[in-house]
Amino acid sequence: MRIAFITIIAVLFFARCNNDNSPNVANIKIAIKTQRFEEDLFKADTSNLITKLNKLQANYPSFGENFFAIILNIEPAWSEDTVANYLQGFLTAYKPVYDSSKKVFFTFSLYENKIIEGLKFIKHYFPSYKLPTNLITYIGPLDGYGDILSDDAIIIGLQHHLGKNFSLYKSEMVQQVYPSYITDRFEPDYITVNAMKNIVLDIFPEKLEDKTLVQQMIEKGKHLYILQKILPKANPANLIGYTTQQLKDCNLHERAIWDLFVQNSFLQTIDNNIIKNYIGESPKTQELGDASPGNIGSYVGWQIVKKYMSKNTATTLQQLMQLDNDTLFTETKYKP
Repeated sequence: MRIAFITIIAVLFFARCNNDNSPNVANIKIAIKTQRFEEDLFKADTSNLITKLNKLQANYPSFGENFFAIILNIEPAWSEDTVANYLQGFLTAYKPVYDSSKKVFFTFSLYENKIIEGLKFIKHYFPSYKLPTNLITYIGPLDGYGDILSDDAIIIGLQHHLGKNFSLYKSEMVQQVYPSYITDRFEPDYITVNAMKNIVLDIFPEKLEDKTLVQQMIEKGKHLYILQKILPKANPANLIGYTTQQLKDCNLHERAIWDLFVQNSFLQTIDNNIIKNYIGESPKTQELGDASPGNIGSYVGWQIVKKYMSKNTATTLQQLMQLDNDTLFTETKYKP
């Protein structure tokens, strides 16, 4: 089973508006089946959980086994009584999460339609990519996996999309794994973003090992650029995991952000102790103050790639990903 986990990521408009340059994908047909695994699980006959477990695994051939073995960590060597007691404990403990999900997602059609729209753009830009044929929702441990891409399915962990103010996100158990700056993104709007981000990573796996900071920045920027092409109606801030205000402030202070890297001679460093401060999850960028977002290197890489593509409009997304990062950086002559 191919799995990609999301735990869990100058713009002219911050409202959710159409990109005028977006291709028309209305006539592209997408065949996808939505299945609500959490509903089947929590409606289980608690007097015969083992039979229900076996039936679920049969009805969800690619996901059911992995849910119980990987997400719930049920060991194959456990006895049926141990498995039944464990499942009963999970169902009891997570009944409030399930009840909350029914209120937030009383219908999933809105998100299904957004995912289908994203898949149309995937099909347009990458016609040879094998699209998933199933969309599966589930509820798992709050401190565990979230949104997943398997061989044939987009899998959405609803427990990570109940709204940033959901009370259990503030528990010590969750905060140890997902601190507040991450649970602030546990919103329904991130369902489509995470789903498409997983697909982009599947098409173009990140190759960051032994790369300089600027090379990694551009690699991240390429993925963000493609994600924005696939989700032209999405709030750009959500694509990188910022608030709208944080992205607006980054655009206003783009020169100062760039100077941070240039003046400290960080661009060509391969020191991972430095790189980790600017690439990936973090609550802020220390040098830019408490209100600043983390992952600021990916933001800069995004701007570099956008500038390159604005000058090279004939470049396809496939060609962009194949372009050497140093060559892209040199040709762009980025200087905000």
